[in-house]
Parts: sequence; C-alpha cells; structure tokens
Amino acid sequence: MTGREYEESLRNYTPKVFVDGRKVDSVVDEPALRPGINAVGLTYDYALRPEYTPIMTATQNSTGETVNRLLHINTSSGDLLNKLEAVRLVCQETGCAQRYLTHDALNAIHQVSARIDDAKGTTEHREKFAAYLHDVQKRDLTLGIAMTDAKGDRSKRPHEQGNIDTYVHVTHRDGRGIRISGTKAIVTGAPYMHEFLVMPCRNMGKEDADFAVCCAVPVDAEGVTIVARPAGRPGEKAALFSNKYGQSTGVVIFENVFVPWDKVFYAGEWEHSGYMTYNYATHHRHSCIGARAGFGDLLIGAGALMCEANGFNPGEEHHLRDQMVELIKITEGFYACGVAASVYATQDTAAQSFVPDHVFSNIGKLLLATQIYDMHKIAHYVSGGLIVALPGPDEDHNPETAAKLSDVLRANPEIPYDKRIETARFIEDLTASYQGGWYSVISLHGGGSPEAMKREIYRNYPIGSKVKLVERLLDRGLTNDPNRAITQNTQPGKCCSQGCTIPGTPVMVDLPELPSQK
Repeated sequence: MTGREYEESLRNYTPKVFVDGRKVDSVVDEPALRPGINAVGLTYDYALRPEYTPIMTATQNSTGETVNRLLHINTSSGDLLNKLEAVRLVCQETGCAQRYLTHDALNAIHQVSARIDDAKGTTEHREKFAAYLHDVQKRDLTLGIAMTDAKGDRSKRPHEQGNIDTYVHVTHRDGRGIRISGTKAIVTGAPYMHEFLVMPCRNMGKEDADFAVCCAVPVDAEGVTIVARPAGRPGEKAALFSNKYGQSTGVVIFENVFVPWDKVFYAGEWEHSGYMTYNYATHHRHSCIGARAGFGDLLIGAGALMCEANGFNPGEEHHLRDQMVELIKITEGFYACGVAASVYATQDTAAQSFVPDHVFSNIGKLLLATQIYDMHKIAHYVSGGLIVALPGPDEDHNPETAAKLSDVLRANPEIPYDKRIETARFIEDLTASYQGGWYSVISLHGGGSPEAMKREIYRNYPIGSKVKLVERLLDRGLTNDPNRAITQNTQPGKCCSQGCTIPGTPVMVDLPELPSQK
C-alpha cells in the first residue's frame, strides 16, 4: 500500500477510542492522531520509492513474495543489518516510525511457534502462524504490540493479583476459540493499528497458565477499548517537527474479547512465555538502536545548523567541535552495537530464522537509554539558551514587534532571522518540550528498563570463558568445583581458531545519495 492507502484502510475499522477524555469518531480524521498516522504512513511510501525500495522491502523466504521490510522474517545477518538501516532511515524523517515493533513481534512469535511444535512433536503452531504471517504480508498490515500488562502489585505474580484484570488472561475456551480479559498498559500507536498482537510480558509459572496467551485481535473487536494520548504536539504553532510526526500510546482494555483458534498462537503453554519475552526484547532492542540513531541524526544536523545560525563554525570553535564529536560518538557508538549484533547473529534452531546477538543488542539499547539525556544536553549546549527563550510564533507576525525582533535577534548576517528561529524551535521541539520529554522517557524505558538490559547482558555474557582464560594463564584455578556459578556461561565462536564468519548471506544495500538542498 501507499501511505494514503494505509490511511484509507483504517476507515474499514471502527475501534472504540478515547483521547483527552472524549470519544474519537474517526481515527483518520482526528487531528490529535494525525502526526502518528503520518509517521506510520512513511513506512509505506518509502517502500515504494525506487531509491529506498531495496532496503525497505525484502523477499520472504517462505513464499518468494516481496514484502515490506518491517513485515519480514529475518533469514540472515544481512537481513538484520538491512532492517537496522531501514529503521534508522524512517526514523531520520519521523523521529519514531513505530511500525518496526510489528517486525519484532512477528519474528519472536515465529520462533516460539516452532519451539512449541518441537516440544510437542506437532506442526500446527508453525502452520497457523505461517498462515497468519502471509495474510499480514499480503494485506500489508501494521500491528500494535499489546505486550506490557498493567501488572498491578509488582511484588506479586499474575495469578496472585487482587485485580486479575491487571494482566490479560484467558477466561473461557470452547471449540470455536478463547475469550480474553485484562489490560495492556503501553501499546504504541494503538488507535491507528489494524490489529493487536497480544503477547505475555514476563516469564510465567504453572499457576500463571491462563496468563500465558499469545493471539491476534482486530483493533475494533467487540470488547476492546483504547484510551490513548495525542500523537506529538498537533496544532501547536511552535511544534515545527512534532506537529507533523509523533506517536500515540494507548492503554488497551480487553473485556471478554473472543479470539478464534486460527488467531491463537498459544494459550496455556506457560513454559514458553519467558522464551517469547526475551526474544521479542532482543529483536525490539535491536530495532530501537536504529530508531534512536535516526533521532541522533536529527540532533546532529540541527545542532550544526544552530551553530551556523549563531555565527559559529564548529570546526573552528573547539568547544563546539568537541560537543558535536561527543554527540556523534554517542549516536554511532550505540549504533555500532546494533551492527555488531547483526553480524554476530545466531540462527534459531527450531525456526531457522536469525536473531540479533543478545549481548550487543542489550548493550546498544542500554547505551542509548542512559545517554539520551546527554544527547539532549549537548544539543542545548551547542544551540544556546535561545531555544527556550524565544518569543512565541505569534510574535513573528505582530506588526509592533516583528521588525525589531528580526533585527536584533539575527546573528550570522548570512542567515535570515526566520531561518535561525525555525532551527531553534526545531531543537526546542525535539529536546525541551513535552515531545522532548517523551523522547527521553521512551528511550529510557521503551523495550524494557535499563535494569532489564543489565540482567540480560550479565545472563548472556560469556564470563565463564574469561575466567577460564585467566585461570589458564595463571596455570591454576581457584577451585576444582565444576559447578561454579561464574564458569557456567561460556560462548565459543567470537574469537576462535577457525576465524570469524558472518552467518547467513549478508546482502547490504547502499542508501542513495540525498539530493542537495538549494
């Protein structure tokens, strides 16, 4: 589809949506949601632009069909590299294009479906998900990921909650399907999705079997209510960026929602919930790296423009150059972790698809999560205080003030006043507004908290290999206990006698040169 066709396809759905305390009659025509629809629409249009088609589309291995990159099951490390570049590309334009979550969930469910079949000695889970995947690809859908439950009392497991609806759970089963109830608290782009993929958000125990459910639900299914916030800052005159592009998030309430068996990927297989959660997190954190690199590109470009508008060449002003290099280092540093995670990808044994390296994916996401505030600070440093001290946009057209302001607030004589203040307001929008605060929080907590990433890094890092290295050099070990905790996690292959090889067949696509601005 084109972006316009994506918008029109939303008219085929009638979700029950509330924004700012009022019911939305038409998602497509709702100004508060327009920036989010624009952002997702770009992922459709870019797939059709000849210069971007090679990176924004892929050939699906199971069908041979050309599909949007963000609906593709990765079959090589090259696929992961191209996905990373595709996400960075669309987020350079939109700040956050949101649709990459669809990719991350499809890849995780593909893996767990194969794993369940192998455990049971069946093929039904693979076949059911494959049928759903091919339908999603054929119709070119965008799926909302309903994963993060409301959770209730965080010290208690799902089955222990005083209010059971703080987690989504199965309430009924029969020959036609299941019914689910509960609440998902943070669903990206919820109002303008086609369907929701309901997924567990944590490892489950046997007592939590009813909460171990993964299924697909149309956004307008009976019993679904979406309580959302506006996307970006629609209608605000100073919001030069987020007036066009933004992201809504929604609380999605499921009340006795019917799901037919062909849309239920598992229900009750609690043993596989942890596997699902961890693998989705890895795919998603890998994608987040590309997304925030695109946001970093916006800050780098805007910071350089602001220096120029202020009359400085950062290459000659050492303190500005140092700050710009720091911003570049941060952005490309966590992005390099995404590249490494792609190159060191592993093939899932059951599903035969490729998964980014857990350690590098989590390190990259941890770096961007904790350094997003440094990125904002650097943008503020190189821009000066004008970004939050400017009079409002209405003064630009006030006959009593406009002429004087344009005269005294001009800096570089070659840069018109209006160009300087547009750049300043752009940086304010990205870093010092409601939208800027949103970018900070979503970078810190999106895809899991920093603590979750630290846990995954330690859980997957081959500390045991490093311990054995030192013990070999010392020609002795501290103890002969073969069950020592610190020696259990080893990982061959990253520095081995055979040398390094990239798994799968990498096919990197070069991006075209951007047209010069005149």
